[in-house]
Amino acid sequence: MASISSKVCDRLTAGIKRFQPVLSSAKTRDVNESDTVTIITDMLAEVFGFDKYSEITSEYVIRGTFVDLAIKLDGHLQLLIEVKAIGLDLKESHVKQAVDYAANQGVDWVVLTNGIDWHVYRVKFGKPIEQELVLEFSFLDLNPKSKADCERLGLLTKEGLEKSLLGEYHAQRQVLSRYFIGAVLLTDPVLDVVRRELRRLAPEVKIDTDQIREVLQQDTLKREIVEGEKAEEAGRKIARSATRALRKAGKEEAEVDLTELGNATPTGDAKKAGEPVDDREGLQ
Repeated sequence: MASISSKVCDRLTAGIKRFQPVLSSAKTRDVNESDTVTIITDMLAEVFGFDKYSEITSEYVIRGTFVDLAIKLDGHLQLLIEVKAIGLDLKESHVKQAVDYAANQGVDWVVLTNGIDWHVYRVKFGKPIEQELVLEFSFLDLNPKSKADCERLGLLTKEGLEKSLLGEYHAQRQVLSRYFIGAVLLTDPVLDVVRRELRRLAPEVKIDTDQIREVLQQDTLKREIVEGEKAEEAGRKIARSATRALRKAGKEEAEVDLTELGNATPTGDAKKAGEPVDDREGLQ
């Protein structure tokens, strides 16, 4: 995954130091939602790098009410931000309306925040429309000296959105999830590798891949990893990836065959006589 620049990291470091006391004070005073929106607008500009007058807006309407904040880059809506009062605990139900609107507008990302806690959701386009929590952090817990915290915060910056870092982070999380890795372990190519290694270690023992799969499913991997909706979704993703890989390989093979056919040249007596060459023998 691409990283943020040192210049952006310096801005984030300064922003953490600047706004942690502001947020702590606001929480002590239990400021209302309107005042929380004001603080977050300043954070979006000073910490995350968005232009306050052209890229941060509240012009979008959801069912007769305005979205608290939204980010536009080059005139295109990038993410919606649902703001709650700083003293309010965040709940996934708070973001449902914004997610529905984001899906209708083709927007992938929705943020739910009270200024301190930040939850970033990926919109799942389907029926019904759903959301997946991809990133969460407490701004008060961030360490301005931590590179990892700067990288995490950098995903939401203007520079991060321009580089699609959130999408890359999401893809990485999916591939490294226990469900995806569990599904990979149960694929035939991996089972074949395990079988060969076991036979090398114990050549006198007969083992087939079905036996290995059964041990993995029943005794090695936790049931929640190989059963249920998330496990099934991981299996479907791997199947789709395998299908795409086979199609790509088939297409490349066909292109190679056509190239070789196009490069075929006359040989022998036919070449000397200028006669057409029958290439059928070479293609058998």
